[in-house]
Amino acid sequence: MSAIRVYRFVLSGFSVLAVFGCSGQRQPTSGGLPSPVAGTRPEQVRDPSLVYNEMGLIATGNPLPYVGKIAYFATQSLDTTMMLTSISIPNRALSFVRDGDTYRAPYEVRLRLTQGTVEVKTVDALEIVRVATFKEVNRTDESVIFQHYFRARPGNYNLSFTVRDVSSNRSATQEGAVTIPQMRVGHLSTPVLVYEANPRLRLDSLPKILASPRSSAVFGQDSSISVYLEGYGQQAQLPVTFVVQNDRGVVTLRDTAILQRQGNLLSGAVNIPISRVSIGIANVTFTRGDATDTVRTPVFVSFGNDIPLMSFEELLSQLRYYVASDRLRALRETAAEQRGAAWAAFLRSSDPAPATPEHEGLQTYFARLSQANLRFREDGASRSGWLSDRGKVYVALGEPDQAYEQTSNAPLSRSSVSGRGRIQYWEYSQYRVRLVFYDETGIGRWRLTPASEVEFQNVNARLLVR
Repeated sequence: MSAIRVYRFVLSGFSVLAVFGCSGQRQPTSGGLPSPVAGTRPEQVRDPSLVYNEMGLIATGNPLPYVGKIAYFATQSLDTTMMLTSISIPNRALSFVRDGDTYRAPYEVRLRLTQGTVEVKTVDALEIVRVATFKEVNRTDESVIFQHYFRARPGNYNLSFTVRDVSSNRSATQEGAVTIPQMRVGHLSTPVLVYEANPRLRLDSLPKILASPRSSAVFGQDSSISVYLEGYGQQAQLPVTFVVQNDRGVVTLRDTAILQRQGNLLSGAVNIPISRVSIGIANVTFTRGDATDTVRTPVFVSFGNDIPLMSFEELLSQLRYYVASDRLRALRETAAEQRGAAWAAFLRSSDPAPATPEHEGLQTYFARLSQANLRFREDGASRSGWLSDRGKVYVALGEPDQAYEQTSNAPLSRSSVSGRGRIQYWEYSQYRVRLVFYDETGIGRWRLTPASEVEFQNVNARLLVR
């Protein structure tokens, strides 16, 4: 994967942690993929934490979003399992304050592992993130990574996991039952997506890896993903078959990697081309050549750092006010294994400023979409705010040059609206248009008049990417 600026990660200390889900399970269902989130429609803007939860990762949304992954490794004793807790926090989730020529944001991680009423392990860590520029304060990528290793006896536990932004006192907690597995000869460790990996030589030492808790990559930026894996046994080398399945269950890659002996264990980093993973949620399954163990890890290939986490179908649905319907139809009908190439071609042809690394058009569009969900959520009733009349106009055209409101006691005959109520005008000088919204009920359900709906459709049609 490409290099990433990580401001702080912790590798010291021992305790225990295990994932709230299926990551690293010993006997995954053959060909199984994470189940879709119930009740989600393509036009809805999904909370990123739900997507990560769907992948089997630890994740929370507002008021303090973070993503976590737990990995299991063998130690020199069958009675002890080593586990890596990795947490990803975007800079934007933390409260930065000026500190001389830089900016700083302290955060706290608290872990509690219990069996019944007995507190088995406790971790309290206070870390400080420092950045050089104000621009970095608003980063949304995997910019802060916290790591901590633990040791504990295999068994059933309850885990409480809290991350707190010290300056604002905002916090988020995950709590649930976990099972720590016993790691034996013939097993594989949990596969971990990594930015860096140096194989360990002894079972009593720590793996020197820098994990990607989000288990994600960005198409067009990352050419491949690197998955660190350990095997346990007496072989000089261990063949491992790995299979990549996309979110439709289609196998996009099947290959074999060799784990080489490193001291008293076998390990290696398996590199997988992004072009063979495809866009969206995928599942990578690893099986030992001697068929004694199978493990898996989720992978999410996103569409860009400033594009919300979603499936391919959800992305196309949300681009309806940015891309012409025939272009969307062509993307939707693209074969799963060709999605990556089709999306790359779309980015190149639609980028308004190809000389810059960002796609400013999509950045602006999705920033508006996010704002529309916040500002017009009451307009949409049972729908997302960006699908309401004011929301879709805001997403497509941006902030109006002027917006003003008045009360009408007469029918709005010029717009073919017979009701009486409040009227709101949005003016866009660039497009030489004034759009009229009306609220007959007085409860904030604003609708475009029929004439303004036609005007909006005409303006939006001229702006669509084709």
